[in-house]
Amino acid sequence: MTLNSCENRKKFLYFFASKGHTVVASDSVVPKDDPTVLFTTAGMQQFKRQFLGYVGDYTRAASSQKCLRTDDLDKVGKTDFHHTFFEMLGNFSFGDYFKKDAIAWAWEFLTTELKIPAEKLWVSVYTDDEEAAQIWLKDIRIDPKKLVRLGDKSNFWPAEAKEKGPNGPCGPCSEIFYDYGVNPKCTNKKCDPDCNCGRFSEIWNLVFTQFNRQEGGVLEPLPNKNIDTGMGLERLVAVVQGKKSNYETDFFAPILKSIDTNAGKGLAPAQRYIIADHIRAIVFAVADGVIPSNEGRGYVVKRLIIDITDIVLQHGQKEVVIYKLVPSVIEAMEKAYPELKKKSGEIADIVKNIEISYRKVRTERVPELTREVTDIFKGKQGSGILGQKMFLYRDTYGLTLPTIMAVLDSCGVCGKLREDACKEFERLMAVQQKKSREGSRMTGDVFTGAELDVDIPKTKFEGYEHTQGTGKVLRLFIDNQNVNEVSKGDQVKVVLDKTPFYAEAGGQVGDTGYISGKKGKIRVEDTQKINDVYVHRGVVEDGLLRVDEMVETAIDAERRLAIMRHHTATHLLQAALREVLGKHVQQQGSLVAGDRLRFDFSHPKAISKEEIKKIEDRVNEHVAAGIPVRKEILGIEEARKKGALAFFAEKYGDKVRVVSIGDVSREFCGGTHLKNTGEIGIFKIASEGAVAQGIRRLEAKTGKDAALFLKKKEDAERANAELAKAKQLETEQEKARYNVIIKSLDPEIKSSPEIAGTKIFNKVINDVRVDTLKSISDFVKQAAKSSAVILGSQTNGTATIVVAVTDDLVKRGISAREIVKEIAPLIEGSGGGAPQLAQAGSKRPERMEAAMQKAVGILKGKL
Repeated sequence: MTLNSCENRKKFLYFFASKGHTVVASDSVVPKDDPTVLFTTAGMQQFKRQFLGYVGDYTRAASSQKCLRTDDLDKVGKTDFHHTFFEMLGNFSFGDYFKKDAIAWAWEFLTTELKIPAEKLWVSVYTDDEEAAQIWLKDIRIDPKKLVRLGDKSNFWPAEAKEKGPNGPCGPCSEIFYDYGVNPKCTNKKCDPDCNCGRFSEIWNLVFTQFNRQEGGVLEPLPNKNIDTGMGLERLVAVVQGKKSNYETDFFAPILKSIDTNAGKGLAPAQRYIIADHIRAIVFAVADGVIPSNEGRGYVVKRLIIDITDIVLQHGQKEVVIYKLVPSVIEAMEKAYPELKKKSGEIADIVKNIEISYRKVRTERVPELTREVTDIFKGKQGSGILGQKMFLYRDTYGLTLPTIMAVLDSCGVCGKLREDACKEFERLMAVQQKKSREGSRMTGDVFTGAELDVDIPKTKFEGYEHTQGTGKVLRLFIDNQNVNEVSKGDQVKVVLDKTPFYAEAGGQVGDTGYISGKKGKIRVEDTQKINDVYVHRGVVEDGLLRVDEMVETAIDAERRLAIMRHHTATHLLQAALREVLGKHVQQQGSLVAGDRLRFDFSHPKAISKEEIKKIEDRVNEHVAAGIPVRKEILGIEEARKKGALAFFAEKYGDKVRVVSIGDVSREFCGGTHLKNTGEIGIFKIASEGAVAQGIRRLEAKTGKDAALFLKKKEDAERANAELAKAKQLETEQEKARYNVIIKSLDPEIKSSPEIAGTKIFNKVINDVRVDTLKSISDFVKQAAKSSAVILGSQTNGTATIVVAVTDDLVKRGISAREIVKEIAPLIEGSGGGAPQLAQAGSKRPERMEAAMQKAVGILKGKL
């Protein structure tokens, strides 16, 4: 019987467990504590610390890792086996076994466990790796004709690292390929795994990490050699199930069926495959806490949703349908990832919001772009202008490239103009992408940040119980360079063996304070964590400190207490949100600082003032109740059975820290907390708003910060009330002035000059507001049914001119706006308005009356 995808995954993990490997759960697709990469792209990423030399509880590991890559987006749907989201099976050795066992077990698993015919498998080795070649030839006894030797680009990791870097761990690879049989279209007489005709599918890559690359391309042997293997589960399943394409396997069957049902039949195969691929990536990314947005990871996910929405729109689908595909992904994957089912509705809502938003953008922007392209094309403005316009609508307005190209087609843009415009577009996109990379901390190199010595043990954290302590200086860094001594004025990073300083994690900011030695003192400005090593960043205020020196540590206790108030309040806030708004509320991110807390959560609409009051009152009730805050270490299953909430972007171990506040709140949390809710003092919501479709953000304050916020709010309200009172008085005075003025106008209106049945009323009324001038002009127009009115006023060194004409004059082609445009330069001012009423303003009041006389002259000429 053919194995399904779940059975293949289990078989792999069970096999390597039998070989002494610890089976480790998949990490999130968002790497924790690793700012160097956008997403988890390989199974080895969660073992980065072990690969750097710090080996913990095991030296052998196996996993099936969720991965998300964007570097193959242009190949998705066009080939049988490229994906954005995929699972990578891997077995790893940290200074334990090496090439012989890695090769032997890979072969055993494929040929004995899965019963893949040996004659269908080919292998490649690095051109200089004679050791691996001999293992394949002598121990495995592979047919020499089915072993190929490839160079730095194909069979060295990282690719071409010897020549181009980066520095760090590296080594040769050996790959295993499945042969689907001769491709009749292939023209390569020596068709082997290096040929791209589609005959061969690379299913397993065995990386032998045995060197440390130094500057100049020098390869130094590593003291502990490692094994890092990766096998695409989707590719393996295709082989086992006898399918040429990954999309023909049980992984994709329910998804493709849902696409046909919801998006409509008739889509091209490549379009169906792109939608199926992207919706898997979207579901897993959102499930792991990525919210579609305009930057970073969120932007990638947003673009994936938009791209597949655009495909169905171009296919003529008028209904919102992409979000309906979410359940099919969960159906295909929930056996391995049961947590997906709980998040199904929330994921679908997030996808739906982006889909609706893009449809609106497309409806508004496509006609606009069509008009602009037509004007450029007809006006022969050139390819540069057209390329810039394409870039604007892609980068700023979010239209997809296929949609933009469809607009060019509809406008008849072709040939050299189109070709050159596309080149300009690509140039601008490349510049934008470069800026984005330079402005980001992402490097794509999983070993960036490895400036810490690889033999540093995990830092012992003592900050739950203590705010002061002692420790030993293990490492000192200046500009990420390891040094033995630091002195006054140096910007430094310090690693101790133990510390009371909390390192930024789980939304809570890092502690600040002081590290003091016998001869010097460091002011700690932040504390971060790299693979459980706590890094204190700060400046040497006095004297000097050395490696191996014993030091005293003291955090800023008052700041920590403020942070704890905000953190415990955050837990109460989430409980209140779920009580008032509903159980659909899920944390999407948070910030816990000394002066405020920020909480992002899923909710489809703005929160009303009444709801905010209910939430605020509920939290303050719990504060007033003085509920004890309990912290305990539990097994993860026990914690879940007790109903502890977990932030789903986090990965948790077998043991978890649970923070409980009576029966009100129970959450997985590694942060620092108060002993009792009464210590919070006051809780006050400061603001509420949207951060993305379906995601709201609350900011709040506690304790002294809340009291200060309330005082400032009261002061502002008092000041606003006084200002409103003053404005009301001013308005009443202005109204009284208006009434006095219009009572005296009748004789002036009657005596004003008349030309061709039209009165021309011209008057200076100083120290009145422009609104009053407009009201006076309305009065004059009502008194004289056909009239033109020119009013001027000087106030505090400024001048305002209002010109108004009755509707009959507008019909005769006389426009107040055109008259104002003509006289505005005379007062060195600017103006505008409508044909019936316009105004001009200036800081040259001495020129006002001359400009008004000019307006009279213009009117006389037109009449």
